[in-house]
Amino acid sequence: MDPRGKRVIVTGGVKGLGRAMVDRLIDKGAEVTVFDLDAAGLDELKQAHPQVHGVECDLANSDQVEAKVNEHFAALGATDVLINNAGILVSAPLVSITSAGIEKHSVDLWHKVLSTDLSSVFYMTSNVVAGMIRARTRGLVINISSVSATGNPGQSAYSAAKAGVNALTVVWARELSPMGIRVAGVAPGFTETESTKAAISEAVLRETVKRVPLRRLGQPAEIADGVMWVIANDFFAGRILELDGGLRI
Repeated sequence: MDPRGKRVIVTGGVKGLGRAMVDRLIDKGAEVTVFDLDAAGLDELKQAHPQVHGVECDLANSDQVEAKVNEHFAALGATDVLINNAGILVSAPLVSITSAGIEKHSVDLWHKVLSTDLSSVFYMTSNVVAGMIRARTRGLVINISSVSATGNPGQSAYSAAKAGVNALTVVWARELSPMGIRVAGVAPGFTETESTKAAISEAVLRETVKRVPLRRLGQPAEIADGVMWVIANDFFAGRILELDGGLRI
């Protein structure tokens, strides 16, 4: 698919990996809409790229997602590409031994991560794909996963959510391909973003970099390049493109 002139929704496109994707899509001539909860960030994005459509939306709220997607389609028409990028990176072990005793993983945090990183993907995709089918659009869904989907110590909720994203990518590719809708995923490794630095200590990041064959963190622009490759290659479906610097060799 040539992104020029295509309508693309990027969730969580205000900063980090999503922002890099938005910048690259605009360079390629796509018409971009960003769904994000960060109202101030959407305003800043509009100042940098006046052509971007911003939709303030809590992606973990199914009713709000349905209403906002329907409003967007009514105003601009069906979308050609959906990039499910929004999510939060949280590190928390199942149990911790502290001076006060054994501390268990927060149930509230578990639900928050699953809602933000997994349920939001389901809500957005079901509503956007319904619009694609109604408009008979031969569309594309790209789910942003993580190498943590295979299991990363200290990230129970995040790993579980991303494993679910990988499973949904395969399921939807099989279900939607006969309707002309392609589904694929991109799984970044450890990437130099604010969310990575906020969730993982400097010491742990240094040790992680030692395990990466390329001996560095990934750059957001490199992940955006991978997303653009998936858009361009119409034979890539039902698979997860891993961009991890060789971490999983």
